[in-house]
Amino acid sequence: MNRREKPWHGVLVATPTFFRDDLSVDFDRYADHVRWLADGGCHGVCVNGSLGEYQVLTDDERAKMVEVAVEAAPEGFTVMAGVGAYGARESRQWAEQAGEAGAEVVLALPPNSYRADDRSVVDHYREVAKAGLPVSAYNNPIDTKVDLTPALLAELYHEGLIVGVKEFTGESRRSYEIGELAPGLDVLIGTDDSVVEVGLAGAKGWISGFTSVFPRESVRLYDATLAHDLDTALPLYRTLHPLLRWDFHTEFVQAIKLSMDVLDLGGGPVRQPRQPMLPESAAVVRDLTRRIAAEFSTANVA
Repeated sequence: MNRREKPWHGVLVATPTFFRDDLSVDFDRYADHVRWLADGGCHGVCVNGSLGEYQVLTDDERAKMVEVAVEAAPEGFTVMAGVGAYGARESRQWAEQAGEAGAEVVLALPPNSYRADDRSVVDHYREVAKAGLPVSAYNNPIDTKVDLTPALLAELYHEGLIVGVKEFTGESRRSYEIGELAPGLDVLIGTDDSVVEVGLAGAKGWISGFTSVFPRESVRLYDATLAHDLDTALPLYRTLHPLLRWDFHTEFVQAIKLSMDVLDLGGGPVRQPRQPMLPESAAVVRDLTRRIAAEFSTANVA
């Protein structure tokens, strides 16, 4: 396993929120999942991110998710809290709550209620940084319509506002330009289906969704990639990639939860406005999960 120099390095699992059949949050199930991921060799969890459906949690639920993660995390296991919100003040408040709960680092989207200009983005991260925790930016221009370009990330980094960036563009080429403009800014792999490409380009971490389904295999893939051990990494990547590609789909939350259900890991339902997967898509995800699990000789295939 690769040695971690900073809490936001390594495989940090973007975790789902577990809902019961009545769509209430099952916090006990979430605590068990955090502990299971730690036992599986993962380095931390990212709570209240996109996969966690944070937008449809109440304030009390969202705050408790961080508290439960911190309480369940063993020593040395990172809790990164997502602090995405429509406004900078709200993001800062969530960062402050995360710090009070014991989280070590936060993951902050740019303003996402409108197409913000660079001035608005910089001011937003200035506000979040006031909470005092290390901040990883989250570049997801597909959903936010705000592109944290390498030049803008360099501006944020050189002002001391961010320590890393979750790159959800899937563009490994950006890693090189980020490294040129902002040496020391850590690139965190943001799309599951680009782990090898971005990992070889110098990433320091992987905020991964499908690791909730295959934790040990995902950690092995990440470690082999960072060690440039392609004889190990590429066969794993080829096996996982047909499923990892679903991380870039609109129904990525449903796909990951369904994969967990197939393996009897209890992914469970989603909250509205998300809907269950259409039958044809669900059949594809089920078949892929079963086939990959069989290759990995994973037990408890449902």
